[in-house]
Amino acid sequence: LFEDMKNGKISEGEATLRMKCILEEGKQDPVAYRIKFVEHHRTGDAWCIYPTYDYTHCLCDSFENITHSLCTKEFQNRRSSYYWLCNVLEQYCPVQWEYGRLNIGYTIMSKRKIGKLIANDLVADFDDPRLFTLTALRRRGFPPEAINTFVRKLGLTGALTQLDPLMLEACVRDQLNVTAERVMAVLEPLQVNVSLVVLFKVISK
Repeated sequence: LFEDMKNGKISEGEATLRMKCILEEGKQDPVAYRIKFVEHHRTGDAWCIYPTYDYTHCLCDSFENITHSLCTKEFQNRRSSYYWLCNVLEQYCPVQWEYGRLNIGYTIMSKRKIGKLIANDLVADFDDPRLFTLTALRRRGFPPEAINTFVRKLGLTGALTQLDPLMLEACVRDQLNVTAERVMAVLEPLQVNVSLVVLFKVISK
């Protein structure tokens, strides 16, 4: 069956390869491979089966000797499959930690959703200055020190947070207030004629 999946003999959505197990939370037989007739950005159309997150995440981390896998809270229910697969294959198992996702109001932070905006030509790319990605903030001239200060003020938490962008902008102002050079300019100069000037002669002793 797996060979038929690999050779494209089965339609998309008709078959999957599953890992036979029952996990702690009761989830049974998570999917390892599924059929997707889409072109890959590296291998082209050489494959029509692709591994899932549950199958690849833990093994890639293990092979690359990652010590801690940092994920947002929506991946917390994947922790059991992460540990189970590494242990059953007798591979080194990194530690998975979850933390709360950072959400900023009035904008989109999800890579998947930003990708849809790019595909529909609503924004130019991930560095579009209307976005709050790191490349977009760099393009807008946000100092890296201000972004680091913003993150340090938030701290590490498991709670979901929704922050006003004014907090980030305040950090930028505080940073620029210390580092930005200040100049003074006269935009509309006026000619001034000085008359009746008394000349003082300085006599050196």
